[in-house]
Amino acid sequence: MSTVLDRDLLAIQEMRDAVAKAKEAQAKYMSYSQEQVDKIVKAVADAAYAKSYELAVMAVEETGMGVVEHKKIKNEVGSRDVYEWIKDEKTVGIVGENKEKKVLEIAAPFGVVAAIIPTTNPTSTAFFKTLIALKTRNAIVVSPHPYAVKCTIEALKVCEKAAVEAGAPEGLVGWLSHASMEATQALMKYKDVHLILATGGGGLVKAAYSSGKPAYGVGPGNVPCYIEKTAKIEKSISMIVDSKSFDYGTICATEQAMVVDKNVYTMAVRELKKNGAYILNAEEKARMEKVISPVPGKVNPKIVGRSPAVIAKLAGIDIDDSVRLFVGEETEVGRDIPFSLEKLSPVFALYKAESQDHAKELCGKLLDLGGRGHSLSIHTEDDQVAREFALEMPVSRILVNTLSSVGAVGGTTGLAPSMTLGCGTFGGNITSDNITAKHLLNIKRMAYGIKDVTIPKKGSIQAPPAASSYSQSKEDETSKIVKGVLSSMGKTDQIDVKEVSELVSKIIEQYNK
Repeated sequence: MSTVLDRDLLAIQEMRDAVAKAKEAQAKYMSYSQEQVDKIVKAVADAAYAKSYELAVMAVEETGMGVVEHKKIKNEVGSRDVYEWIKDEKTVGIVGENKEKKVLEIAAPFGVVAAIIPTTNPTSTAFFKTLIALKTRNAIVVSPHPYAVKCTIEALKVCEKAAVEAGAPEGLVGWLSHASMEATQALMKYKDVHLILATGGGGLVKAAYSSGKPAYGVGPGNVPCYIEKTAKIEKSISMIVDSKSFDYGTICATEQAMVVDKNVYTMAVRELKKNGAYILNAEEKARMEKVISPVPGKVNPKIVGRSPAVIAKLAGIDIDDSVRLFVGEETEVGRDIPFSLEKLSPVFALYKAESQDHAKELCGKLLDLGGRGHSLSIHTEDDQVAREFALEMPVSRILVNTLSSVGAVGGTTGLAPSMTLGCGTFGGNITSDNITAKHLLNIKRMAYGIKDVTIPKKGSIQAPPAASSYSQSKEDETSKIVKGVLSSMGKTDQIDVKEVSELVSKIIEQYNK
């Protein structure tokens, strides 16, 4: 008991020391010019990119998740692609000016950023968050996932060494080596932490939001993939299988269920088989369901990021090395329907859509189950269909004719390269953006006066006449006019002036309505 207590106390003290160093370093970093900042960021990106393969090996060995070659690609996106996106951004001093409205925009960093790193993408997320923090003159203190401490810290050491050698103050990049939930929660609530970047499970993200600090969190994916009747089936299925099997499904934007138009369903199944998909029979599907979700509504962590061979063994299914993923044909959606959950593994649900409206219904149910606000994939040659889904589906990213997993993080699309994908208020997040450097900046605005205004003195404005006296004066004025007209006609005695005046007033009132 005392050993556990001592370890927790040690972790808390390490956190405090890391934040103190980061705060001191960030105060120095505030005085750096854009040129100095950009030099440091480039050095870190280059060093991280150079270690992409080595750190991919470490990540797979430590976590048991994913594919080395695929984690290498993630590391490259998290380093080189992120750098290319942010390198020309102004993040120091005056960053914008509207000369017509005479408003200046001035960049100000948040301060110390607490970054939570997931076990699924431990090194690429560490690279990404460090780069966007340094680009914006923030310090960063990282809490690794307990199952990925070594590889995450090694990635951060690469970044820290490159930054210091390029002129950054020591302590600007920090981390917790004694990973624990207590230390992570303490970090998120610590007085000298100014922003939280939380990438992880739902519980952790909720903890970040309830910490009392500004926080960027993410929601679950459960991404539906609609294969519309005009899609180029051979090409689309090839991309979908590549995407689903990429790093064994550990990117949250990976497709989780295929919704296939009935007109191309048979063709899609044929292409799935050609591309290494194992179509489960009814008995095998039942066994796989127990492996996916032993407890209703919860995915078995033993399948997350694991190879088809490992999952097949758990389900008692014999396969050969040609199998890249498992497919279970499904008709229902719900917490008690394992194939409809977000599985984060090479296991796919397959639905047949009777119509486009049915496809929307299925996609909507899948998103409601646990993916609202995240992403939706669609394969179609009809741009109108794509736009219709984009307008109607409650997601922040719609990926068209591409690999959803890599496309959502900016690998095959024009989206900002990012390992933290906001889900907007659909999914309980503050932003629907791919998080990048601009999200770690306060923008101060200096505005010149451009309009003259005269402020009236107290008592200088006379109150308008009361409604009754105003109406009475209007009636008197009307009577005078009527009398004048009748007098000129010599008919004052024969006509009731009051009656005519009231009639005229009613006509005028009706006209003005």
